Amino acid sequence: MTTTPTTSFRRTTLAALAGVALAGASQLAAAATIGIMAPLSGPQAIVGQDQVDGFMLAVGQLGGKLGGQPATILKEDDQLKPEIGSQIVRKFIDKDKVDAIVGLSFSNVLMASLPRIVESGTVAIATNAGPSPLAGAGCKANVFSAAWQNDGAAEAMGKFAQDKGLKKVYLMAPNYQAGKDMMTGFKRYFKGQIVDEVYTQVNQPDYSAELAQLQSVKPDAVFVFYPGGMGVNFIKQMSQAGLMAKVPLYSVFTVDGTTLPGLQDAALGSVSGAMWDAALDTPENRKFVADFERKYKRTPSEYAATAYDAANILNIALGKAKPGDAKALAVAVKAAGSEFKSVRGPFAFNNNNLPVQNYYAFETIKSGSNVVGKLVATPLTRQTDAYHAQCALK
Repeated sequence: MTTTPTTSFRRTTLAALAGVALAGASQLAAAATIGIMAPLSGPQAIVGQDQVDGFMLAVGQLGGKLGGQPATILKEDDQLKPEIGSQIVRKFIDKDKVDAIVGLSFSNVLMASLPRIVESGTVAIATNAGPSPLAGAGCKANVFSAAWQNDGAAEAMGKFAQDKGLKKVYLMAPNYQAGKDMMTGFKRYFKGQIVDEVYTQVNQPDYSAELAQLQSVKPDAVFVFYPGGMGVNFIKQMSQAGLMAKVPLYSVFTVDGTTLPGLQDAALGSVSGAMWDAALDTPENRKFVADFERKYKRTPSEYAATAYDAANILNIALGKAKPGDAKALAVAVKAAGSEFKSVRGPFAFNNNNLPVQNYYAFETIKSGSNVVGKLVATPLTRQTDAYHAQCALK
């Protein structure tokens, strides 16, 4: 029996404006429809849920509208499976006739979904991926990342480690496109010795063998990329093995708003590279964090921040381009990247439609009874990725 998207996906339609269902035909014709695809089940569910919640927070602040038009938001769970992500994207485009797709999951799911997105011309804004193939010669006029180029935060940690004078570093990541991009980024700026570069299975729960190997080589530090539940498991096991006090931990997308509630003191002393943290002290970020915590009763992560920014970019773009005109919307999204006020500080879309932005270093500290991030450095400012010169877009 063939499983169809209708039967295999947990589908939720969120009417961002309560009156949309009762609106007249003329009003519905002018409405904007946005599809959000993210992992909403399994170990990475919190990563996806934060994207949905960040996006919906912004839509709510805008009165349920994007570009002044009633907005209908469709939500789908890709289960972190490329084949399911591809089916969802086809449904969004062919059946739901969405004006834009947001989220797009992890890099492996995004890359699998890319052919139909490019073929259709539908605007797509990734909020948790920026794979290197898409940043270079494979760039596309209708595909954006409001998040990062995958190498970026890792480049910041490589520079941070280099500035600290470290000589030997041990690298670890899950074995997929983003993991490889992170390791490449770190090595681009760190000029010392890479003791070993270890790739583990995606969603691997047990790292005891790898930690034993790490301990035996005695590096100056370990740099890892383990998002979501993988990060919780890795750091807890590293802490239980007594290694947190022996080997400084540098990471990206491992210690953040999605994992700190489960990590708490186990993450103390670790340093994380990121383009955003709740600790950033700007008016836009203070308001975003306060509003998110008030609505959802938890501290947002960078995934919520990128989706919040994506909604505000679409709000400006849909004010200039009518729903249904994909080419005009892509042009408007590109321009909106330089017009809106990001919660992360400086932001613009580069020629390849990936961000130009700062990358920061945050140390995990104890503040009263809370475990939080503290800004300790800005290793890279207004950073452009290493691939954009290969992109033919302007």
